[in-house]
Amino acid sequence: MAKQLTIFVENRPGRLQSIAENLQKSHIDIRAFTIQDRGDYGLLRLIVNRPNDAYLALADVGCACALKDVLAVSVPDQPGNFYKLTAALAASQINVLDAYGFVLQPHKTGVCCMEIDKPQMAKAEDVVRRAGFAVLEDEELYGL
Repeated sequence: MAKQLTIFVENRPGRLQSIAENLQKSHIDIRAFTIQDRGDYGLLRLIVNRPNDAYLALADVGCACALKDVLAVSVPDQPGNFYKLTAALAASQINVLDAYGFVLQPHKTGVCCMEIDKPQMAKAEDVVRRAGFAVLEDEELYGL
């Protein structure tokens, strides 16, 4: 199962640089990220090549962080595929708690990372596969 690193970040200049520096010193490669503003703090979500090592590197310098399972789905970059994916999940009553995506060039392969309630994760994987999409295993995602 793919892992996402979630970091609680104080909303002030230089804090992202500090996190990036610590990851760089540990030779961690960031594959994708998203930032959400929460006022005085924000949430930085990362897909990295070595999530356990990244977690330890940041926890060692006092960052409040957590590793979460995410469903990483390969979605061909074509009109209607996001609808097809979300329709399959909705038809099976699977709720997406959080999601973000990106497209890899030049292959035009989309990747959608979704946080699903843990009890529904196995069902979500099955639904996604039956809908014709590939679920990326952790090493596949980290190696993109």
